[in-house]
Amino acid sequence: MDTLFNQIAAIGVVPVVKIDDPQNAVPLARALLAGELPCAEITFRTAAGEEAIRSIHREAPELLLGAGTVLTVEQVDKAAAAGAQFLVSPGFNPRVVSRAREQKIPIVPGCSTPSDMEQAIEAGLEIVKFFPAEQAGGLDYIKAVSAPYPMLSFMPTGGITRQNLSNYLRFKKVLACGGSWMVNAALINAGDFAKITLLCKEAVETARAAKAENT
Repeated sequence: MDTLFNQIAAIGVVPVVKIDDPQNAVPLARALLAGELPCAEITFRTAAGEEAIRSIHREAPELLLGAGTVLTVEQVDKAAAAGAQFLVSPGFNPRVVSRAREQKIPIVPGCSTPSDMEQAIEAGLEIVKFFPAEQAGGLDYIKAVSAPYPMLSFMPTGGITRQNLSNYLRFKKVLACGGSWMVNAALINAGDFAKITLLCKEAVETARAAKAENT
């Protein structure tokens, strides 16, 4: 497994961030680091995503920095140029995956069916995003598909909360979980970075305890 993904696995949770104002990017990164959660997936859901990634890469290089909601080849290029260390997409787009591999940047594509997962395996990937996790069948689904696809590890995202985080992380094929509750857009827009730090600390504590029980 890639060293970067070993680091993500050790953390156990990846904050999925929607940035509306790029000026909030660096304060957010510092709040994450203060909360002992040195990782973030900055999504391309808004026009501010690319600039936010660039700012964090420049001002907080110790943060494991990913780009999320990567839907096009052009976004792969933008994310790589801005300093993203890994990419995440909601679905499996062969062109996007191929371009990421050309750029030598790890990608975690969204897979919610066996057909998606077989495409990922064919592309030489070992880690996929299970999305939308809760709506697509949750942990029971992951346990079912991990039997025929033991070579895959999963990063469930979608409907993950502090309340159900432990259930996912106790299963050995779950690398980490993506979640947005600790980086809620309303908190970011309000500048409540102290609250974000507190929520990050709680998430990290929950993840560590669950990982210790990993089966």
